[in-house]
Amino acid sequence: MSDSSPLPPVRLHSEAELARDALAAPLVSRAVRLARWAGPDTRVETGGVLVEEQLPAAAQELGLIGGEGAVDVGDVSVEDALASASEAWRVAVDAGLIEVVDEDEGTVTVGEDLALLTSGSPHEVLGVWLGALETVLADASVPDLDDLVDAMGEGGEVDFSRLDWDPDAEADFLDGVLANLYLLSVSEGGPADVPVPLPALAASMVVPSDMGEPTNDVLEQVSDMMMRLDDQFRLLEPVGLVAYRPVDEALMADIDDTAEGATAGDETDVSRYGMVRLTPLGLYGVRARLLESGFEAPAVGDLAEKGADALLDGTAAFPATAARAETEQWLTRREPLAAARELLAAARGGDAGAPLRRLHCQQALSLVGGEAEPALREVLDDAELGGLARVWLSEYGAPDVPAPSEAMVFWLTIDTVAAQLAAEGNSAELRGLVEGLAQQHGAFFEAAWRVEHPATADVLEAMGRLHPDKRVAKEARKAAFKARSQQLG
Repeated sequence: MSDSSPLPPVRLHSEAELARDALAAPLVSRAVRLARWAGPDTRVETGGVLVEEQLPAAAQELGLIGGEGAVDVGDVSVEDALASASEAWRVAVDAGLIEVVDEDEGTVTVGEDLALLTSGSPHEVLGVWLGALETVLADASVPDLDDLVDAMGEGGEVDFSRLDWDPDAEADFLDGVLANLYLLSVSEGGPADVPVPLPALAASMVVPSDMGEPTNDVLEQVSDMMMRLDDQFRLLEPVGLVAYRPVDEALMADIDDTAEGATAGDETDVSRYGMVRLTPLGLYGVRARLLESGFEAPAVGDLAEKGADALLDGTAAFPATAARAETEQWLTRREPLAAARELLAAARGGDAGAPLRRLHCQQALSLVGGEAEPALREVLDDAELGGLARVWLSEYGAPDVPAPSEAMVFWLTIDTVAAQLAAEGNSAELRGLVEGLAQQHGAFFEAAWRVEHPATADVLEAMGRLHPDKRVAKEARKAAFKARSQQLG
């Protein structure tokens, strides 16, 4: 993914809703409980890590183990309970809920950010949550504990040269996985609330896009990737980033067949291989990280307070449903007639983006309703907007709509095809439009090359490329040459 290419816009929940989700995330609520539990007798080691002797008390405070510190609760083992308590403590420290007062003494006190979770704004709560997320993502990028022990040197420090692990590469990998999930969630026709099968996500990170049938070696890589992702998503779910259904334990013994079997089985079978989706809070968190990394990751509503020119230009690259949602939010903040006039004014121009602006203007005006009629009648004699106005008034059923001149009809035709070219490229729909135009008007090209529109030559050249009939395509290319000569002359 290139950081210069804008991503499709995401529809985010309100900050108030997201803040409630953040506070309800199990890991955050545990971190808050430990921040309130910590007192003068609580001790930490270097880096704010809770001393090992106090982990059982912390786990007991969280209800993860029984009163004696040695009783399993539910399906959680003592070892897992202590690890969960340690993780919650680290999150509390890193997120500013607990502050180390004296490193030498190892004493702590309540951090300033704890108050933000109870009395701060939703935006401030989300800021604390993002801090917690950073800690969890860092932990998810660390190798398995057994691998770390094996790589431990004589001085008690990890010898990274003995590990097949590059911290930066591992962090980049996890960011790439989350970016893929994000893109699937925000794309037109994407899964939205439908989880993604873990084999499909693993394959997207391993299988080259131009590969046909994956080789056995590639399938083995996909299986290994799945196990890697399974461990990571188990860590990421408690912070509220993802909703995750882990790989069925019964499949672990035969995991080499996972990638192939998951694509061949029915929906029930697929779910056994792991299913994951970003939560609404996860969409917010990944978008924040993408923005911080320099990606253009718009959200629906970003343009609501800006001018019509920003709306029409900004939605030019949006999928249809997102463009409509953005326009609806923009319109709700304005009086209908004033909004219509502002849209029409912004649609004018002879630059390369103007045809697509006029197309989006027409689509936006369809959402305004009858109150826009006076604004459309005001531009009936406008060379650039008169045809658009007549189309809108006729579709709305307005009376006394003057017939357009032939010159206006041809100008609007060129403008419409130019807009479709900008929006869709050489699509099947545009090819059908081109064929229809040439069929309906026997002398279309003879008249079209004379149209005084900046895109006339480009449109005729495109029609020459798109039309399947060689004779008609040749006529289009000849007309394009005449139009180009007229522009240069």
